[in-house]
Amino acid sequence: MVFKVVGTRRVPENADGTRRVPATFAMLDFLEQLAERLAASLPGEAVRARFAPQPCPWAIKTSLSDKPRQAAVLILLYMHEGHWHLPLTLRPSHMAEHAGQVSLPGGAVEPGETEAEAAVREFHEELGDDGQTIRMLGSLSPIHVRTSNYWVTPCVATTAQRPAFAPNPTEVERLIEVRLCHLLDADQFGSHPRRHHGQPYTAPHFLVESHRVWGATCLILGELVTLLEEFRAEEGFRIENL
Repeated sequence: MVFKVVGTRRVPENADGTRRVPATFAMLDFLEQLAERLAASLPGEAVRARFAPQPCPWAIKTSLSDKPRQAAVLILLYMHEGHWHLPLTLRPSHMAEHAGQVSLPGGAVEPGETEAEAAVREFHEELGDDGQTIRMLGSLSPIHVRTSNYWVTPCVATTAQRPAFAPNPTEVERLIEVRLCHLLDADQFGSHPRRHHGQPYTAPHFLVESHRVWGATCLILGELVTLLEEFRAEEGFRIENL
């Protein structure tokens, strides 16, 4: 397992000492600028109205009061065929938790691990390890997944080239590679009705191939999309290049 941190430039500060978003987002500096944005204040709760189930059929936790298990997932960005991609996994139907759903690679944090170490380890366990260096860019807002009682930290990272994926069939039914610009396409975002213990609710989702990506994964990807949408107005940033 090899990974390191990027995004070492100092994040600009406002007069009150809070961090602010850098002004220019040139495509050639995309990863560095994304790392700086991840180090600044994140949308967090502000994205829930758009990407979380409504009305929420369960309590959304934002603290560790119930001592959930620590977990981490990996959003791994890599260039493939001239565009930025990230991998998702279709979970096998026999899995005890979230069977048949599309998820980010990840799992529980083991004793002595950091969230970043756990995210990388779980990525390798699910999708293989070809020895590439994984560079950490930062993390998104942690969320509580009530159904499995995990407090999940989404780690964002990159590799120099597309990994030589080797999905583990016991954990992954299918690898799904998604272009970043696909997630930013409004036509690929919608919602569908669901029920939880008889209570109806509406679940937002991203459409990826024939799959609806909803729940915690939708919420995590939604925050990433929100950050990328901030970049739209910045000089030199072209969404179609993603």
